[in-house]
Amino acid sequence: HEREHDREISELITKHEEEMEKLRAELNKEQQHLLGELRQQLAATHKAEIEQAQLQSQTLHSLELEALRLSLNNMHTSQLELTQSNLRKEKETALVELREMLNDKRAQDVAILQSRHQLEQEKIKEQCLKEKEEL
Repeated sequence: HEREHDREISELITKHEEEMEKLRAELNKEQQHLLGELRQQLAATHKAEIEQAQLQSQTLHSLELEALRLSLNNMHTSQLELTQSNLRKEKETALVELREMLNDKRAQDVAILQSRHQLEQEKIKEQCLKEKEEL
């Protein structure tokens, strides 16, 4: 009876050890499965974070480019306005000089014409005097 009892205990211990081994194997398998899922989730999270960082970087880069474009556009506009202003001043200066030159030329022409007119008047007077004397 005692031997049978020892044998049953031995079988129970063996059965218990087999079940424990089976449970360890299942636990190990489940642990590996969970570990794999966790790795996948971490990889997906990491990938999403990288994509988000890249998107933020691209957005920042786009904003910087837009700011540079606007700055360049403003500088170009300012330069054009300055150039227009300078050209306007040069044009006004040139017109003033041309007007003065034309006024000087007209004054010279008037002086020459007055001089000729006076000479012709004197010639006509002399001619009239000669004709009177002849008469």
